[in-house]
Amino acid sequence: MYDVAIIGQGPAGMTAAIYATRAGLKTVVLERAFPGGQMAITPEIDNYPGFEHISGFELSDKMSKHAKALGAEIIRTDVSNIDFTPSDNTITTSKGEIKAKTIILSLGASHRKLGVPGEDKYQGRGVSYCATCDGNFFRGKPVCVVGGGNTALEDALYLANICEKVYLIHRRDTFRGFDSLVKRVFDTENIVTVLDSVVEEIQGDERVSSISVKNVKSGEISEISLSGCFVAIGSAPNTSLVEGKVKLTENGYIAAGEDTATNLPGVFAAGDIREKISYQIVTAAADGAVAAHMAGIYITERG
Repeated sequence: MYDVAIIGQGPAGMTAAIYATRAGLKTVVLERAFPGGQMAITPEIDNYPGFEHISGFELSDKMSKHAKALGAEIIRTDVSNIDFTPSDNTITTSKGEIKAKTIILSLGASHRKLGVPGEDKYQGRGVSYCATCDGNFFRGKPVCVVGGGNTALEDALYLANICEKVYLIHRRDTFRGFDSLVKRVFDTENIVTVLDSVVEEIQGDERVSSISVKNVKSGEISEISLSGCFVAIGSAPNTSLVEGKVKLTENGYIAAGEDTATNLPGVFAAGDIREKISYQIVTAAADGAVAAHMAGIYITERG
């Protein structure tokens, strides 16, 4: 019987493990792949406090080693089912059943992709899914943002402050974001709107150098030279394991507030799986710290 079982070893899960073990809680982390999640495949990070420049792989490795050094047990295994029962949860894995008094869900989310040639090839080499994470690497260079909602509009405005030019590409003739954001986009001189258009291919050599864009009404294909392509068409939370068991929001994220508590007693949600304002490594880590603290309080109060 573990005090805390953490499912997912991204920055939220690893921070939760660090805080839980430091609080004297018997802790296990269950991860099917490698530590870090999306962070691990990020080539360079320059906005995590204390590290001016560090690769996602290196930061993931440091977090994982930190959790292990404090006594967290990390098991590489698939989780196929969770039977949520107050103070006696049963987790079914490919290596057997595990019981835990509390559970921290840090399953993360997956960026929705364009699904075009070159996207996977150049991910981390010009293709990004986070403007605030990677925008600084394209300072003074031309980039594009693909999408038409609030996130795409906000990303375009953010990048316009640091990039030479921002092409905002949207498949429809109007944007779906707030009117105030739309107005600011059209009022910003170095944002070029490319409407009724979709990205057909992302090209380059070692890094992205251009994209092919198709006008959906005329069928005309044009090429835009640029250094970065930011995809802002949403993300999908990885909730299939708990769907129908834990309350979700309208957007499919786990419904949990700043205290990370879900609708189930002793079950907490941390990181990108939880709907919130900002999805960053540092906010995921903060969630992990809070979730571990709340798990400790729950165990103490249950006796």
